[in-house]
Formats: sequence, C-alpha cells, structure tokens
Amino acid sequence: MGSNMKEMQNNIIGSFQSLFGKEELLAKVIECFPYPIQVYAPDGTSVLMNKAMLAEYDACSPDMVIGKYNLFKDPDVIATGQLHVLKRAFRGETVFFPDVRVPLEGIVQRYGIKDFDVEAIYQDITVFPILDGENRVMYVAAFLINRRVYRGKDEIEKAKEYIENHWLERFDLNETARAACLSKSHFTKLFKKHTGATPHEYYTNYKISKVKEKLMDTNLTIAQAFAACNIDYNGHSARIFKDKTGLSPSAYRKLSGQKEMRENL
Repeated sequence: MGSNMKEMQNNIIGSFQSLFGKEELLAKVIECFPYPIQVYAPDGTSVLMNKAMLAEYDACSPDMVIGKYNLFKDPDVIATGQLHVLKRAFRGETVFFPDVRVPLEGIVQRYGIKDFDVEAIYQDITVFPILDGENRVMYVAAFLINRRVYRGKDEIEKAKEYIENHWLERFDLNETARAACLSKSHFTKLFKKHTGATPHEYYTNYKISKVKEKLMDTNLTIAQAFAACNIDYNGHSARIFKDKTGLSPSAYRKLSGQKEMRENL
C-alpha cells in the first residue's frame, strides 16, 4: 500500500474515531462520506450503510441489508479464506484488503438489483474498529475504494473500435482483449454476451462488409476487390463470403449492380 493511501486511511480512521460518543454526528458523517461504507455490530451484523454504498450497487433501500446481513455468514466472504483476518478488525485491529474482486452475483441477489450494468469491480477495502473510551470495539466500519470498474459495454465498444481500426490486419485475440483491458477468457465471454458474436466472427463480418463495398466498384475485378481488403480470392474466401451474405461474390456484384441501376432510373 502506498504512503498516500496509508495516510488517507489513517486520517479517515482518526476522524471516525474522534466522533465516538457523538453517535448522531458520526452517523451523519458516515452517511455523507464520499466512499461506500458499511458499519457492523461486534457480532458482524450490518447496522448502517451510507448513500455512497447504496448508490454503488443501485440499491434503493438499506432495509434489505440492515439487521439482516451478517458479514461472518456471507458465503462469498467465507470462500476467500480471509475470514480469520477480517475478524482481527473485530478484536481492535485495522486490516486492509487490496485489489479485491467484488462478488457481484451475491450482492445483486442480496440487494435485489435489476439491470446491473457492471461486469466486474476491484476494490481496496479497509476494515477498522471504532473504539469506546476504554478501547472496546463498539462498531467495525468497512470503507471501499474502487480501483477498477468494468462496465462491460464500455470495454466492448473499445474492442469493436480496435477491430474496426485494424481490420486489414490478421485477427489477434490477445491484442483485441488488451485493447479492452480484459483477460482473454473474460473478454471473449463478455464480447459474445454484448454482441451475439465471438470477437473473430465480428472481425470476419466487418471484413466481409468491406469486401461488399469494394465489389460495388466495377473498376476492380473480384480478385482485386478481395485483395484491397487483404484477402486472397480463392475457394475458401469465396465460401466464407457466401456463408455470410447468401450469395457468391459474382452474384452479389451482379445483384448490387442491378439494384443501383433501378435506383438511378
């Protein structure tokens, strides 16, 4: 953890701790805190969520969480294998979890969220105790800072733009995924979800659309039209064209020419 992050963490913890005994003011500060924050009782039960936390997950009401959600019983928390570290905060320590992938499926189900457009969130999570005058743990607070948020649509638009700018080159899945800032496997799954096609299918379809444009130029032979799109004109490429358009290259050119002639009459 960098010195700036550590300093900010200490300042936030100090500010909250200084307000203990002034519960009403402490609650207001937490409510208006710019980062998502959730407060727990010593037994792990959620007792407070601020506006930023609710906004983070598009949750409309804290009623479905407050008094009902227990951090120690969350299967996603248990699955991390870090529950023993987390419990140290409930014994008076401050613990820090860097770059945590948020278990969105469980959160969406817990909050009853619909049409959630975020695909993945990675957060730095700080969990710290709020102590009374005798250093007893009265509450434990967790505040979250988003490190990376993948909304899916934005990343796929970047990938589509990359494909459309590099369509003359050979398709490279690694480079396309890198342009979207996603792992290759996650990118392939996400691209299919948002476009209905694999990245390679999208690339092929886009390339065929460019061949169709070139075939409209009667100054070019069919082979030259394909060559202008960096494709060798042969039986294989002709079959792909027919699979995508339903017509052979020559039939497509003939039909397009007839259509253009009718439109000009």
